[in-house]
Amino acid sequence: MTPLIAELERLYKGAEIDFVAEGDLAADVFATFFSVKNIYCLPRRGFKHPIRFLSLISRIRKTHYDLIVDPCVGSGFSRTLTRIFKGRRKVGFDRSEHAAGLTHVVSDAMAPQHMAKRPVSLVRWYSPLEQGEFLGFPSLDIRLTDVERANGKTVIQQLLSALPPHHATCTIGIFADATGNKRYPKEWWDDFIKTMKELAPQCDLVEIVPMHGRSMLGAKWPSYYSTSIRRMGAVMSAVDLMISADCGVMHLSVASRVPTVGLFSVTDANVYGPYGDGNSALVTQGLSASEAATRVVEAWPKLFTASAASPKPMNRAEATSALPASSITN
Repeated sequence: MTPLIAELERLYKGAEIDFVAEGDLAADVFATFFSVKNIYCLPRRGFKHPIRFLSLISRIRKTHYDLIVDPCVGSGFSRTLTRIFKGRRKVGFDRSEHAAGLTHVVSDAMAPQHMAKRPVSLVRWYSPLEQGEFLGFPSLDIRLTDVERANGKTVIQQLLSALPPHHATCTIGIFADATGNKRYPKEWWDDFIKTMKELAPQCDLVEIVPMHGRSMLGAKWPSYYSTSIRRMGAVMSAVDLMISADCGVMHLSVASRVPTVGLFSVTDANVYGPYGDGNSALVTQGLSASEAATRVVEAWPKLFTASAASPKPMNRAEATSALPASSITN
């Protein structure tokens, strides 16, 4: 949703934005967004917390909005909230031209494949000034502050200071967890990292530990754990490249503005893959772990082949992909 907020800020200078989400994470995600006035976090499974849920809904209904955006495609819950809240204009995707609860309907056939780009396209369609104008899409961005980034850099330096003295030229972050069959087994990651270290021994590794607090890599590498997504994002922002399976932390890494490689074996990279700012999606179907690692190293030559004489991290603007389009997408 962060690209949507960025687009609303571009289109409607000075607008005050209220954000309604399920769960508490939105409060952290949008904590530094100047345009976001209120962040309403509905309890998950609201039927189990009816008093809190209905009280918050009633509070939101007291505001008469100029515009309500239903950013989801096919979400009954999101559409129900759109119908309940009060607004002069309500815009959303639907198959029907006269969808209940909307004043302005955009055919869901016009929705881009990528989930983060859909709501941006929605509000661009609604704004008459934007019709026919080709623009890129805002990147995911939780807008870490300079202080947060400095703290993240300090944490990475402290983690690496415990390693034996050596001359490293880059730091690679690894997040090795995901849900269900999106998770790669530990043996796969062992082969992946072994190959990467053989090809680029000058790179240090840092593991970002999942919420359950257990290392997915056998505690072989310096690791960082936090229950705060902003602290986790700040630490990831201090590495040169993040490598992650398709999961929420992959999106958080992208939104922390660190170049990110997302590994996809099950879900569609065209829908969920990292985009912009040198981010890439690597489809690993048909690849061994060693082959996947080789392709990542080949895709980032200026990072992985940096000479010991000039250990300067690659500028994000220099991020390029050397992989075939069928294997990696930006």
